[in-house]
Amino acid sequence: MPIAVSIRSMLVVGRCRISIGRTAEVVNLIRANPKKVTQLLECLWDEDPCVAMRAADALEKLTRRRGPVPDEIQKTLLKTLQGSWKAPLIGLLAEATENKLRWCLAPVVTRLTLTVPECRRVAETLHSYLEDRSSIVKTMALQGLADLTRQDASLLPEVVDLLNIHSRSGTAAMRARGRMLLKQLESVRAKRFNQFISGSVQSGKN
Repeated sequence: MPIAVSIRSMLVVGRCRISIGRTAEVVNLIRANPKKVTQLLECLWDEDPCVAMRAADALEKLTRRRGPVPDEIQKTLLKTLQGSWKAPLIGLLAEATENKLRWCLAPVVTRLTLTVPECRRVAETLHSYLEDRSSIVKTMALQGLADLTRQDASLLPEVVDLLNIHSRSGTAAMRARGRMLLKQLESVRAKRFNQFISGSVQSGKN
């Protein structure tokens, strides 16, 4: 009878600190058996930073949309994260110091359904990430802040200002991402404005 291999034992494998090791295998394993995501989540707090970073990488890949909406497996995984894991993940985002852990957790947390206070707390953390030395961390922080505006529209003016600043003076990756996000947010603002005008016209007719 084959011996069951733990998620952690798979994540330990890697040639160097930033190596993805067997992350792809872990992703496939959890997509085949979503209940194993708990083992993966526990690894985010592992004493071995390499295990924690690979766990975060796998979680980011698992929650990344492959289409306009999450697939059924992702819905199941996100439901698990929304439960007892949401608060710990928000806390870990604030406590993380390893750059790979930061840039993987940022998109994961902003994919969750957050309350307005949670959005503000996450936004504050991501704002602090803009001081990180890693260009990737800064870029993912900008992406995360832009994503948060979908859940808390009050963040939009500040986020647009940040994107304008970093699309001109940031690293090459930040400038490119900043310009792309600005276009997306301008499109969203225009759509909201048109909906508001349409609603006002309808109210006037009534």
